[in-house]
Amino acid sequence: METVLSGIRPTGNLHLGNYFGAVQSFVKLQEEYKCFFFIADWHSLTTHPHPENIRKSVKTILSEYVGCGIDPEKATIYIQSDVREVAELYLYLNMNAYLGELERVTSFKDKVRSQPDNVNAGLLTYPSLMAADIIIHKANKVPVGKDQEQNMEMARKFARRFNMIYGVEYFPEPASFHMTEKAMKVPGLDGSGKMGKSEGNAIYLIDDEKTIKKKVMKAVTDGGPTQPDSIKPEPVANLFTMMEIVSTKDTYDYFNDKYNNCEIRYGDLKKQLAEDINAFCAPIRERILAISSDDAYLEKIARFGAEKATESAAKTLREVREIIGFRP
Repeated sequence: METVLSGIRPTGNLHLGNYFGAVQSFVKLQEEYKCFFFIADWHSLTTHPHPENIRKSVKTILSEYVGCGIDPEKATIYIQSDVREVAELYLYLNMNAYLGELERVTSFKDKVRSQPDNVNAGLLTYPSLMAADIIIHKANKVPVGKDQEQNMEMARKFARRFNMIYGVEYFPEPASFHMTEKAMKVPGLDGSGKMGKSEGNAIYLIDDEKTIKKKVMKAVTDGGPTQPDSIKPEPVANLFTMMEIVSTKDTYDYFNDKYNNCEIRYGDLKKQLAEDINAFCAPIRERILAISSDDAYLEKIARFGAEKATESAAKTLREVREIIGFRP
């Protein structure tokens, strides 16, 4: 069975865009592959978070991903800092990484521009830590977006370089993995673009009914169609896209016909959309809240994931140390 690995940055609550993108993909992948999903708390140190923020973020992500369907019995979900072997492999890869190639990585150059007062070594060596995360489990496939393609090429380069330096065929070259089904793009509520945390246009999976309704009722619209069958402007099309995702076909068709006949009442559409979003989120929200309130269960999941991930990583490190020439 092929191995799939993906890192999850602890950046706060999941929204509907996350759910219909990465999370649904992970739930499907765990049925077909040997999956490792880790919470990248070491990576987060490049922004110098406070200890309480790290603990809170890790708990949030663990609760939400498990609440959304990641099964700890089927997939290995673990916290990066619980697997110390990753740090040792990171050290070895850094010994064979070159300053020039690390400085040319686009994501590093972007960070230099965006945070010139915090250009730390962790940002520079992000690709080698990412490579260590991946190849320590000998992952064959890594689900990534386009923004990570260069880092994936670096991971393949580091795997090849290790094999070449030590005259072995030990590490496989991990491939970027894209689901065969096109990921659903969930629009934001501000009239343009996709849903995102930084854009402030997101509906979170743990938002309660009142919060969801308030957000949806404030969504951008226009003055309404003036001619039958007119093209919907982007803000309105976004609302219909949301309705297509969470509502029944009959509900979508009803409001679509009202729009095409110039009879649409946006207040009615928004009210129905808010109800349908809440109906979709409610069972997920209940599971997340139940899991997040059970610290003993979360600790059990984290410990179980750490044990499985460490078993895999320790085997790799024993073999890597032998290849390099260190004592067992």
